[in-house]
Amino acid sequence: MVGKVVSQGLKGAIKEVPQMRQTAGRSSDMELDKALNTLLVKLFRDIMNIEEEVLISGEFTDITINDMHVIEAIGTGGPKPSSVVAKKLSVTMGTLTKSIDRLTRNQYVLRERSDEDKRLVLLSLTEKGIKADAHHQKFHKEMIEAAMAQFDEQETKILLESLGGLADYFSEHKKNVIADGRNSQLSV
Repeated sequence: MVGKVVSQGLKGAIKEVPQMRQTAGRSSDMELDKALNTLLVKLFRDIMNIEEEVLISGEFTDITINDMHVIEAIGTGGPKPSSVVAKKLSVTMGTLTKSIDRLTRNQYVLRERSDEDKRLVLLSLTEKGIKADAHHQKFHKEMIEAAMAQFDEQETKILLESLGGLADYFSEHKKNVIADGRNSQLSV
């Protein structure tokens, strides 16, 4: 199921790549930038839409895709402080609290105070949460297998290097944006 949905969604984006390459080959840098932006935005949206369609189904219709990512961030490795989960997701404690309220109410997450420090809120997954996390992990495994089946070894290596470069760029850009935001707040 996931393989079929993923390959259909990715085929739409990938089908446009040769056309974009041809356009880019005879066009200005601005047109290349536009083509790359279009491809990145389309891939992001398609992946998010496919993920939501597949994951928020069956017994998991009582949560959102964002809740599923909170479950993933909590993970199965034992209780985690809520501040650690919020930082991992790059969200505020208030945003996390709203999601944890829903996940606790729907019995995916257990919220407890630390015995050592009552100020510390610890989050862990219930059996239902562990099942949702396994469903999410299975989806990602199947999505990657389905998407990568179309590439040979050399193409896979190029793709990994290219995506690694993009990930490094966005990670550095995020740090700079955060730093700029702090600096502008300090100068106000």
